[in-house]
Order: sequence, then structure tokens, then C-alpha cells
Amino acid sequence: MSVMPELPDITAYLTALTPRVVGQPLEHLRIASPLLLRTAVPRIDTIEGKTVCALRRIGKRIVFAFASDASHEDLFLVLHLMIAGRLHWRDLKPGTERPKLGGRNNLAAFDFSNGTLTLTEAGTKRRASLHLVQGEEALSTLDSGGLDVLALTPQEFTSALITENRTLKRALTDPRVFSGIGNAYSDEILHAAQLSPIAQTRKLTFVELDRLYTATRSTLETWINRFNAEAAIKFPEKVTAFRPEMAVHGRFNQPCPRCGAPIQRIRYADNETNYCPVCQTGGKVLADRSLSRLLGSDWPRTLEELEALRKK
Repeated sequence: MSVMPELPDITAYLTALTPRVVGQPLEHLRIASPLLLRTAVPRIDTIEGKTVCALRRIGKRIVFAFASDASHEDLFLVLHLMIAGRLHWRDLKPGTERPKLGGRNNLAAFDFSNGTLTLTEAGTKRRASLHLVQGEEALSTLDSGGLDVLALTPQEFTSALITENRTLKRALTDPRVFSGIGNAYSDEILHAAQLSPIAQTRKLTFVELDRLYTATRSTLETWINRFNAEAAIKFPEKVTAFRPEMAVHGRFNQPCPRCGAPIQRIRYADNETNYCPVCQTGGKVLADRSLSRLLGSDWPRTLEELEALRKK
């Protein structure tokens, strides 16, 4: 299962790309998939030959900033990898050719004098997107408005969290509330905070809010630092949110590293929420939509009932 790159992953890409492309002219942009480019004005070829002056992040998007001439505003090439989009870098060495865009998964290639950045997207659905916009005002229209958690005080974090009364899982992953947190790291944050993914934001105690704030920052900082250290050595070719070091995400039925209880999950659409019923929900097994419809009133409420059901 592919998972959308989140804040730690995007930060790692920026760390790896900065020494490779900032200060380098984009010689040529090759686009293989017509579904990738979502804007028509400015024309995409207007950035060819222009130098990347900076990289930045907007939510889960990577922004390439190109300095324009004195009479125009800067140009911004905005890349959203969505779920299955990934980046790959190949150095351009003497006597070697540029990588070709053969195969259905290759969507685009960004040719620089020192190498080529390739965008791929696994699967058949084409969700990755590329926008070229001019000026900060146009760039701001692509920003969902989520706040950078690592820049917030505890009071600012709480204020954003309780703007609406909703589940913690939804609040943490809403790009209008917080920037860059998705399915994987929200699972890790909630496990670190020992809070249920379905707990209501406005029903948290001051102690729980403080615990969540601390867990959010420490979880993201831990993974950002780890990925940045790796990206400084080698380009992150295989970005994934399923890592053996994770506490709960992608670890259904494996033991919780804190208490040893089997990790449980709630499945919905293409995603799932992973949690520890002992550490996070007081021993209760949360209803999984598909299975609870099937089992109805027989849905197990505790780990003991779940184990008994499996033995039948």
C-alpha cells in the first residue's frame, strides 16, 4: 500500500534537493503524462533556462522558486506527489545519457546541468499534480492554510485543535488545521500521546492537550531529524510510511512496543488507523466499519472478546 509523503518525507526531499538544484538552471522539463500539468498560464516552457533560487514546502507540496526578470513576479513550480508519487535523482556523468521517460509510471523529468530529477507514480490512478504560478498571491491559493506545528506555542496549538469539535485523527490530518501531518504520523503521534484516535478535541483535559502537543512535536522532530540525516548522505529513493521502527502505523496485530498488546486498526476507504487498545483506548476495541457491519451486535468490545471471537 502506498502512503502519501508527509512532513518528514517532504523535508527529506528538500534536504536532498537543495544542494542538487538550488542555483542550477532548469535546462528542460519533460512531461510524459498530460494529466500531470494542471495550469496553462504561465506556459510551462517559460521556466526552462531559469535558475532555481529556492525550495520551500506548502503543506505536502514541494515548491521550486524561480527568480523572474525585473518586470515580472517570481515563478513557482508546485509539485504535489499525492499518494503514489515519488522522486528519483540521477547524476549526469560524462558520457551518460539522460534517463528516458519510458514506462507508464514515469510522469516527468526535470533536467539540470548536473543531473535529472524524475517523477514517478505507481498504480493506474494519476493523482500527482504540477502547477506553475506567478507571484506570491497566486502561490497562496494552493495553500490550505494549515499551521506549522513546530512553530506553534502550546496555546496556539490548542486553539487550532479545538476550533471545531471533531476526532483527534481528523483534526491532526486536516490540512486546514495543521500542515503536513497525514495518516501515518498521526497514528504515531496519538500512540506517543496515549490518546484515542476517536477522542473528541473539545473533551480533552489540559493534561491531555499538553501531552498531545509534546508528542506531536517530538514525533515529527524525531522522524525529520532521522530522514534529514539519511537524505544528507543519499537521495531518498524509497520513501515509505511503513517502517519497522514505527510504534503502530502499519503494524496491525504486532505487539505494541510499550505494553505488548496486539495493535488494532480501523479501516476506511484506502486508509487505516492503527492504535493500541491498551495504551490508547482503555482496553476497548474500536469498531471497524466493514467488520462491524458484518458482525453487528456481535462486534467485540474488548481484546478479550476479540480473541475469543478469533478462536471460534
